[in-house]
Amino acid sequence: MAMKKIETIAAGARFAAAAFGKTEEWGEYLFEAGPGMRIPGKVFGGAALGTTGCEFSLQRFAPGTETGFLHTHRHHEELYFVLSGAGEFQVDGTVFPVTEGCVVRVAPAGRRSVRNNGAEPLAVLCVQYAAGSFGADDAADGELLLGEPVVW
Repeated sequence: MAMKKIETIAAGARFAAAAFGKTEEWGEYLFEAGPGMRIPGKVFGGAALGTTGCEFSLQRFAPGTETGFLHTHRHHEELYFVLSGAGEFQVDGTVFPVTEGCVVRVAPAGRRSVRNNGAEPLAVLCVQYAAGSFGADDAADGELLLGEPVVW
């Protein structure tokens, strides 16, 4: 079976859009993390979209599977969004349940891992970004263009 590929939908000077498939198709991705380390069901998307302030990955854990290792980061905080399914998360030895709609934040040095101990697939979106990079002034960064009509 061929490995799943990211599909470019549209791109312009100030945007990019891509399709990664339905969550049930994410299991067709294969991430080669290094020699002898192949992670099925995981794909990184930052390069496909040209992100400049973060990286993100999508991962589908089949029932009974797990990350299989603990990991940390030197500078990056991560947000894990549980999109469907249920499982367990571990950070610094604390194990807790996660289900659809849960979000987990892990500081760079947090020793983390995920597993699907449920009966259904577990789909997770992970966003990785530089810790401490968002300040109080950033909340007011957006500008509403209320005088400009939206034309479809």
